[in-house]
Amino acid sequence: MTNDYRFEFRPYQRRFLRSLTTNHGNWDIREGIILRLTDQSGKVGWGEIAPISWFGSETLEQALDFCRQLPAEITDEIIFSISDELPACQFGFESAWEMGSGEWGSEFFSMPNARCPMPHAQSFSGLLPAGEAALNQWGTLWQQGYRTLKWKIGVDAIAYELKIFESLIHTLPAFTKLRLDANGGLTYEEANLWLWTCDNLKANPELPLEIEFIEQPLPVEQFQGMLELSTSYETAIALDESVATLGQLAACYQQGWRGIFVIKPGIVGSPSRLRKFCHQHQIDTVFSSVFETAIARLAALQLAAELSRNNRAIGFGIDHFFEQEETWLQSLWNDL
Repeated sequence: MTNDYRFEFRPYQRRFLRSLTTNHGNWDIREGIILRLTDQSGKVGWGEIAPISWFGSETLEQALDFCRQLPAEITDEIIFSISDELPACQFGFESAWEMGSGEWGSEFFSMPNARCPMPHAQSFSGLLPAGEAALNQWGTLWQQGYRTLKWKIGVDAIAYELKIFESLIHTLPAFTKLRLDANGGLTYEEANLWLWTCDNLKANPELPLEIEFIEQPLPVEQFQGMLELSTSYETAIALDESVATLGQLAACYQQGWRGIFVIKPGIVGSPSRLRKFCHQHQIDTVFSSVFETAIARLAALQLAAELSRNNRAIGFGIDHFFEQEETWLQSLWNDL
């Protein structure tokens, strides 16, 4: 039996408190779309489309075009036949559908500040700013309870970054886990140098700090290079941009990747198909944010809780990048 839902959507914009710098450039405003599905009994499911086109998803325009061409009443069939070219739409619609058919659809507005229940900060990885700013920022995250920190590399000259890295590892408290994220910005030689440096640190018993992994050292098209590097060093490598969507994730697995997969639920595609893949192949995952709002984060955290193995901190320590607008969701919906 097919169910019908009343479908509504609203685009949103949220400004980062300070520009987010990665190897892909600067990012100032997070834009996305909030969805609302209402079934015949009045039950509501909220969803969010939060694309990052430079990371492998559709563009915001493509997502808006898709939403605009849909009728005001949509069915299960429409939700589950969204094209693989629109992975952020697949996630948004399917999670709204799951939320509406679950027990907690209409509760969302009455939750405190429309913010989602958070696991303790210790199970999250906190994101440090790129460059020297990291040296002044880690303390704040540490005080908030983060014990896994992630630092962006491949942004400045390697000699300069290695110098900051040297200072960082000697100032971070014992038992910190540090992740280095290159966003595909290193050359093969630079990736070797970083991995060699990290292996040397690992070998130093005086340094009670763990370099957990280097994330996406090389560009997506250099998969073979990352496969080679992953067998040449002790320090683990995690794929991120290479596995942005379900199709890419399956392709890397088929080509022999057995290292860590960083999964961004917001852009990976269909949650039900992701579950199936993870259960089938028991892959080593780290779930990570796409700077979504509380709506997509709630759905993403559900998936992370269900599918995470090896007790790795999840990459959702990003609240400090936005102003907390306590009632932004109500205003978004009611002000139009």
